[in-house]
Amino acid sequence: DPLTAEYGKAILFDYSYRYFYGDGFGKDFRILNLKEETQADKTDTLLLGNLLSFYEQVRLYEEYVDGLRPYNLEKPLWVFVGSTVNAIYTENRQPRSDVLTVARFLHRVLSDRSWAVKTIQSVLKGKTGLVSPDGQDIFAGRFPFLREAGFTDRPSALYDDILKRIFHASAPGGLHLCDIKSSAGELGLKAAGAEDYFGLIYIGDTSEFKKLVEANAPEIVLEQDAISSSLFERVNRPHSALHVLIGAKKFMEGWNSWRVASMGLLNIGRQEGSQIIQLFGRGVRLKGKDLSLKRSAALSGEHPKHLRLLETLNIFAVRANYMAQFRDYLEREGVEVEPAIELPLFVWANERFLQRGLVVPRPPEGRDFAAEATLVLTPDPDLSVQVDVSVHVHALESTRAGLQAAAVQSAQSACPIPPESLAFIDWQQAYLDLLAYKERKGLKNLLILPETPRQIIAQVPCTIVAEDSVLRPQTWADRTRLQEAVTRLLCRYLDKFYQTRREQWDKRTMIYRLLSKEDPNLNFRPQGISEEKAAYVVRVPRSEQHLIEAVQRLLAEQERLYQQENAGLPRIHFDRHLYQPLLVAMPDKAQMVPPGLQESEARFVRDLRDYWNAEKDKSLEGKEVFLLRNLSRGYGIGFFEERGFYPDFILWILDPKAKTQRIIFIEPHGMLHAKAYLHDEKARLHERLPELAKEVGRRSRRDDVSLDSFIVSTTPYEDLRQRYDDGKWDRSRFAEHHILFPERREGYDYMDILLRQPISVST
Repeated sequence: DPLTAEYGKAILFDYSYRYFYGDGFGKDFRILNLKEETQADKTDTLLLGNLLSFYEQVRLYEEYVDGLRPYNLEKPLWVFVGSTVNAIYTENRQPRSDVLTVARFLHRVLSDRSWAVKTIQSVLKGKTGLVSPDGQDIFAGRFPFLREAGFTDRPSALYDDILKRIFHASAPGGLHLCDIKSSAGELGLKAAGAEDYFGLIYIGDTSEFKKLVEANAPEIVLEQDAISSSLFERVNRPHSALHVLIGAKKFMEGWNSWRVASMGLLNIGRQEGSQIIQLFGRGVRLKGKDLSLKRSAALSGEHPKHLRLLETLNIFAVRANYMAQFRDYLEREGVEVEPAIELPLFVWANERFLQRGLVVPRPPEGRDFAAEATLVLTPDPDLSVQVDVSVHVHALESTRAGLQAAAVQSAQSACPIPPESLAFIDWQQAYLDLLAYKERKGLKNLLILPETPRQIIAQVPCTIVAEDSVLRPQTWADRTRLQEAVTRLLCRYLDKFYQTRREQWDKRTMIYRLLSKEDPNLNFRPQGISEEKAAYVVRVPRSEQHLIEAVQRLLAEQERLYQQENAGLPRIHFDRHLYQPLLVAMPDKAQMVPPGLQESEARFVRDLRDYWNAEKDKSLEGKEVFLLRNLSRGYGIGFFEERGFYPDFILWILDPKAKTQRIIFIEPHGMLHAKAYLHDEKARLHERLPELAKEVGRRSRRDDVSLDSFIVSTTPYEDLRQRYDDGKWDRSRFAEHHILFPERREGYDYMDILLRQPISVST
């Protein structure tokens, strides 16, 4: 097959949707699965349930828009899509249209208050009569945000807010369908008495559809609008008043929008599989926090409550057979269409270890830097920043000695921006970009004045590694690169400024607090856990039945769960870790919250366990070792570097004879893209910790505690040494700078180096 051969040459690897989703990209999705074809009188109930889902998303977005900004979410949009909007089919010898079904539903919601209020109540209580294959009402247990707001027993108030928030109406009325004369194919949707359109139908032939409305839905008012411009062009505008889009080919043929939150299927035929996958792909796209394209469930740290509602695409259909075909297409693509089962896995904390007087450096109870300290970004000449915007070329050359790597950099030295080039900078844009960066970082206690960016560049040592054409632009493209370089300098300076102020606050406030079960690293409870116990949540696709059964058996056999290792649910048993079990990630089979150990982290724990078992009666005789997984933002102990640094582990070495406690923060990670040591703040953390330990010790009236840190590089020594600094670092020099390699052999045992003072490497 020539076509297969042609495409086969261009395919590097299979990265279909199931892998995309499994890696944390895109939205979650929820497909309403009806047991049987919806009866005509239940279609409106189904649509009202989906209107409530959409309303819940809109209300959540509007009420918490400031806190959601770091996640780059757009205002929710309710779309109805299909292969063709104009399709009219015959049912009971009468012409019908799915678009007309939706229009009549909208009219009923807008005009029949009594029916709407009654149906809203039945939907919220899960008593609609619409059942899934397992016999449950399809809306049972839904709408957590609306339930918390107390709307279960206030359906009238909920209906009034839907009119106002979704339809821009102050009272019940009816639906007006307005032909937008200046834009062919557009019919505006407006509530009676409202000034603004709440949606539009985007179709090819409006005249045929209007005839169908006149003949079958005379209660809908038909009008002409000779003044308004295209509504479709307004959909993606900021603060758009349009909430509903009924369309087809425009959406499937490249229309770009991040707003889609709820998707209704129209006119799905059996020959349109590829188009259906396109529809689905457009709906699940997500910008994500820091433009990661990932949903928050795949990101570490604490996230706003109910955020998952806005990161979920709700999918439904006007007719059940459409949904069955849609599910069939997705399953052929390997998409898991059934919701995952969430299994709580409670952890056991070793209370005997917690009686050993272990301490952690944390702010006093109730104190918070972001809440207490209001900062104004100002130039600080003691700080310096540098960015590299030069062109890097990497090449492999075949020689007699084998493949040799070569790296060529177009600019070699860092230079300040020439004063005359500053005239090319758009300072207002630089200010807006810096504000946007601050919002993405969630730094609510930091103020930035419009004149500050120019002052920073003028007064702070700022340098750029770039070609002369960037530093002295001669073309518009060069000027754009200079603007981007300045923005990066400003963002990097903001990080350093905030970091130093945070560290100063930490030094002034942080104390040694006794570690207890209430510490966030030991008291993590993901959303949905009602019991007052620390727990993992393991999300397993329903297709992984063996894994589900294995986890359920472990829940019933806690001795095995806490004291044994098992490949069915990978975990490490190290009795010096402060809680059990310590789960290992299963990216292809399950999601874990908090995330399980990555391969490099698991290797470190196993190596430490082996070293302890071998040396506890030898070189470590008389000492005690304790380990704790350090969680990320919101739970763990962090050091505010460029992006917030939360080392993966905290290791305590207690020496009862010397009455000392050494606390080591350990971070196993790859360093393939690491900077030179001078600019590698994660690696240099160990330089600042002794001073911090003194400050915290003085405030806590303790001089028996020391702080230290190490990086365990998963990038092999031979690879790292060629690209790190001047390429002349040997293992000894790396170790002196607290960078170790996970090697255990004669002459170099990274565990021996880590647990011994002073540091010494023989080779």
